[in-house]
Amino acid sequence: MLDISAWFNDLLAGNLIFTPTTLGYYWEGLVTTTQLVFLSLVAGLVLAVPLAVMRSSKHKWISLPIYFYTYVFRGTPLLIQLYIIYYGVVFVDGIQETFLWPILREAFYPALIAFTLNTAAYTTEIFRGAIKATSKGEIEAARAYGMSQNLMMRRIILPSAFRRALPAYGNEVIFMLHASAIASVVTLMDLTGAARFVYARFYAPFDAFLFVAVIYLCLTFAILYFFRFLEKKLLAHLRPQNT
Repeated sequence: MLDISAWFNDLLAGNLIFTPTTLGYYWEGLVTTTQLVFLSLVAGLVLAVPLAVMRSSKHKWISLPIYFYTYVFRGTPLLIQLYIIYYGVVFVDGIQETFLWPILREAFYPALIAFTLNTAAYTTEIFRGAIKATSKGEIEAARAYGMSQNLMMRRIILPSAFRRALPAYGNEVIFMLHASAIASVVTLMDLTGAARFVYARFYAPFDAFLFVAVIYLCLTFAILYFFRFLEKKLLAHLRPQNT
């Protein structure tokens, strides 16, 4: 371990910008970005599945509120949503006297709420479209087996819709990774925040931001590879078979 540390220090010797200290800031930013994106995607996906089912309902009193929510969050910039939640939580009457204040006064959690609500809105519409595209033959076959609406939704419609929605949802994951770059505007030390710190300290914009661009590029390719792997496994039956 000591040999690796010595080799690393020798590698960075003579480099005025990418020192162990500045790379530590990039590492902290990478951890923050990964946590923020991962948690918001998980929470957004959990919210989006039931919302997509409700959005697909034929009853207007169920589908219209969900439509309004998705319309608002897809129709306004994520940066504005982040500002409203981050700065607006202070103006909620009595919030500073509740147990939630120690959590909400930290920039990470308002950012997490904004990102979750935003990705949930997009994911809801992605899944709604996939649910609507379910083949009538699959539904009729499920009814012929005597399945109830809930059982049919759980065993037939949702698994089929998830497979169809996978490519579009992969794009949404990449979008959220790129959109996380705005988290630094609310004092979070994410990847972009680390690049801004290095730029402000060394006045080297190209070095600071090109390095963080490479990190985002590597993360994007990793996500693409993961979703291509899922598509290969889950959509194998759609590939043409060799005769």
